[in-house]
Amino acid sequence: MAELTSMRNIGAEMARKLTAVGIDTPEKLAEAGSKEAFFRIKTVFPQVCLVHLYALEGALQDVEFNSLSKHTKQELKEFSDRLKG
Repeated sequence: MAELTSMRNIGAEMARKLTAVGIDTPEKLAEAGSKEAFFRIKTVFPQVCLVHLYALEGALQDVEFNSLSKHTKQELKEFSDRLKG
């Protein structure tokens, strides 16, 4: 089974946060999706920011998070903004 840290954009700290919310493999991250994973992380670690969401999506697309399309970034920002209320 692959480690979360084998994925692009996922370092030890992000892997620790993901594991804390029950996502401990790349497969589980793919199953949850970036938005659900971010929501779970934000619930436990409220200080996480939009860049975390970008990193998760980048990990799933296997691209550096700053290489995500403008459309994808906008969609993710809108999702993050909705979580803030």
